[in-house]
Amino acid sequence: MPIITLTTDFGEKDHFAGAIKGAIYSELPEVRIVDISHSVSPFNSAEAAYIIQNAYSSFPKGTIHVIGIDSEINPENKHIAVELDEHYFICANNGIMSMIANEIAPSKLVEINIHDKIETSFPVLDVFVKVACHIARGGTLEVIGKAISNIKPIKNLVPYVNEEQTQIIGSIIYIDNYGNVVTNIRKNFFETLQKGRPYEVSARNYKFKKIQNKYSDIVNFDTPEDKRNDEGRGLVVFNSSNYLEIAIYKSNNQTVGSASSLMGLGIRDTVTINFFKE
Repeated sequence: MPIITLTTDFGEKDHFAGAIKGAIYSELPEVRIVDISHSVSPFNSAEAAYIIQNAYSSFPKGTIHVIGIDSEINPENKHIAVELDEHYFICANNGIMSMIANEIAPSKLVEINIHDKIETSFPVLDVFVKVACHIARGGTLEVIGKAISNIKPIKNLVPYVNEEQTQIIGSIIYIDNYGNVVTNIRKNFFETLQKGRPYEVSARNYKFKKIQNKYSDIVNFDTPEDKRNDEGRGLVVFNSSNYLEIAIYKSNNQTVGSASSLMGLGIRDTVTINFFKE
């Protein structure tokens, strides 16, 4: 029996996440359910895309990922089931899958069409669960949907590069639990354009001339510990998912603050990299 994962913006207070798990167990008592996150910001498709992109590949092949973000069906927000990288994804066609599909092409993509058999105002519970359990039993995507060719994109998924290739203009797509801000600039994208040139990373009035390999690189460990003052210092790093991130060393919103709070950076804010002649 495969694993079914859940990623939603339902939070922990309401009954929604628990009801979904109960419905899955009612159909498949032996299935394993894993919560990836129920703390996605409401209706934030880009945030959900970042989370699922960086989590799904740690699961075994054949895992089914239910993504409950902005899932109310309407003429501009259809439901899809996707087979990609030997995993299955069930979500609304609202851009969530475009970040993953930008790097790996889906092997199957269908628009779910079982809604005429189900009356619902809670599609994640009544539709997505049915589809997930169908797949878990070995059912094919063709039974629950019609083949389509396009996944709706998320706006500003790819950073802008000027004609002279001297500037990357990216945007913040995610703020993590530490208040670090993650941009849509990936390490391989940056290195392809950099070509060894010096650079400067800018966000609001903050400028950085070096991208660290890890957070603690800003610490001079030759300095006695009682004389260091590194907590609260800003830095830029490619994070474990290889996205450019602006961070505060050992950030804590309750004490030293974070990149988001101290620098006033939020979702969709611009981050620019300028390249210079050597």
